[in-house]
Amino acid sequence: MSKFLRSTATYIASLIGIAGVALILFAFDLPPFSSSVERTDDAYVRGKVTFISPQLAGYISEVPVQDYQQVKQGDLIARIDDRIFQQKVAQAKASLEAQEAALANSEQSRLSAQAQVDSARAQLESAKQDLDTADAAWKRFQALLDKGVVTKSTADDSRTAFVQARSTEHQAEAALEVAQQDLAAIAVNKQSLQAAVDGARATVSLAEIDLQNTRITAPRDGTLGEVSARVGQYVSAGSQIGSLVPDDVWVVAAFKETQLAGMSVGQPVTFTVDALGDAELHGKIERFAPATGSEFSVLKSDNATGNFTKIAQRLPVRIVIDSGQTLARRLVPGMSVVARIDTASTGSAAAAELPSDTITFAQVPGSPHSAD
Repeated sequence: MSKFLRSTATYIASLIGIAGVALILFAFDLPPFSSSVERTDDAYVRGKVTFISPQLAGYISEVPVQDYQQVKQGDLIARIDDRIFQQKVAQAKASLEAQEAALANSEQSRLSAQAQVDSARAQLESAKQDLDTADAAWKRFQALLDKGVVTKSTADDSRTAFVQARSTEHQAEAALEVAQQDLAAIAVNKQSLQAAVDGARATVSLAEIDLQNTRITAPRDGTLGEVSARVGQYVSAGSQIGSLVPDDVWVVAAFKETQLAGMSVGQPVTFTVDALGDAELHGKIERFAPATGSEFSVLKSDNATGNFTKIAQRLPVRIVIDSGQTLARRLVPGMSVVARIDTASTGSAAAAELPSDTITFAQVPGSPHSAD
């Protein structure tokens, strides 16, 4: 009887030992319990959450929306009192009209100066004709004087007329130069006035943009978060008054680096969301992060000194959610996810077809790490 009990106890102890070893192997996913399915609960639903802020400072005059309301692109979320900005637009337009009037007046001055140039040029031509006539008369009277046909007094009068005609020509040339310089000055001033008009137009555009920015609108379709703006509240430029969550969401799952072998872009993913119970949703790996999560942290660990303990790092994996799933409409950014990827579900040929610059961990046939 005693021998039987000892034998039974030995069997029980052996079974317990075997069960313990099996439990340890199962817990650490070691053979023969290893699986090609990699799982992580360090995963969350993500989305492009946009924080809404005014570009201007002022008092809120209208808030037509409420928390968690769906909006379309361009819908009014809040309005800043725009009376001051309307007056700035009117002031800028008045300044533009004044500059345009000055430019128009400059054009009239240019036309007048051009007429002065034409008149001076005509006077110069007349003076040249008079000089030619006086020169011919003086030469003729000088020849007659040498022959004694005319008196010296008559010849002197002809010479005096010639000298006066030459002086008149010089005066006409100087008057033409002055008129041309006046025309050039008006042309230069016109460029300055044109620049002033362009500046006034830009001021009008800026004032109109500021007036438009008093309307704070939804940048795209989506659902509002909490709207903190209140009528009568003073807000400054850049202060947050609400947030907008678009309908486009995805999953980011952080897998340990020891789990990445065999994963590739396009590989099917099955995941559950805590808020949806045991319901399964499906997606595909869209891309891998270019670095582990620790590399993006503000304070990075320094392992150059002291004792070193190796810790498996996690690499974020972006998962696109398959379309046509009714439950996917209930996903919102921040929800917790449990993601599962069967690394054996995608053939290595798919990884071989990826562009050379695509991050992938699939084992391609013929590589040093491929299975025999």
